[in-house]
Amino acid sequence: MRTSLIAAAAGSLALTLGLTACGAGTDGGPKGSGGGTLVVGATPTPAGEVLTYVKDHLAKKAGLDLEIKEFTDYVTPNTALQEGSLDANLYQHTPYLKDFNTSKKTDLVPVTEVYLPPMGVYAHKTKDVRGLRTGATVAVPNDTTNEGRALQLLASRGVIGLKKGVGGTATPADITANPKKLDIKPLDPAQLPRSLDDLDAAVINNNYALDAGLSPKKDAILLESPKGNPYNNVLAAKKGEEDDPRIAKLAKLLTSPEVKKFIEDRYKGSVLPVAAR
Repeated sequence: MRTSLIAAAAGSLALTLGLTACGAGTDGGPKGSGGGTLVVGATPTPAGEVLTYVKDHLAKKAGLDLEIKEFTDYVTPNTALQEGSLDANLYQHTPYLKDFNTSKKTDLVPVTEVYLPPMGVYAHKTKDVRGLRTGATVAVPNDTTNEGRALQLLASRGVIGLKKGVGGTATPADITANPKKLDIKPLDPAQLPRSLDDLDAAVINNNYALDAGLSPKKDAILLESPKGNPYNNVLAAKKGEEDDPRIAKLAKLLTSPEVKKFIEDRYKGSVLPVAAR
């Protein structure tokens, strides 16, 4: 009798472990099977707001149970996605995603482009980036892809010159011309709006500008052009899970006419829906 009980308990434990190893969704169904809640990570603005619109107005009709988790940095949403506590995320562009995969040994993939959050230059004491004083301190994001992106933006107006062909991988070491002897200061992207009072100018990512109450369309003294811009933000997933039916549903909703209109009405040119271009 005792032997039979032990055998039964062992069999029950093995079954439990087997189910766990397969990966259970939040409703107990297998992860990636198309059932259960889809957990998506995002920075609060604009990604979190766009996802909240989808959750409140579109998801139920599409048969999608959506949970949104917000983050205030650029690293944790990808780490959480790789480790499996998120099913997808929305906040980054493909160049950042590729660089993250290389540096962190992750295997994340873009699913669909959603919107362009144009990067801008902000300043309190000048209305034109070419009006910066000689020796001005200009801060840029300190992560690899956004630093290069910021330097390219400054170079597009002739404020600095860069080595030919460096593209989005540019660093301050690639500056070949600096007629105003600008002091280029890399800072954590989240710190840039808070540091603006102590700087002559800062090149700020769109989401952090919006979070700080800045309007890229109205307040930036120089704003990226959408033409040929490679920095559209993407819905991302872990490689091998990008075909999850729940992720496919979300991708379709994020590129729908309803979301296009929401982005246009909400951000009035400060964020540009991909579907509009």
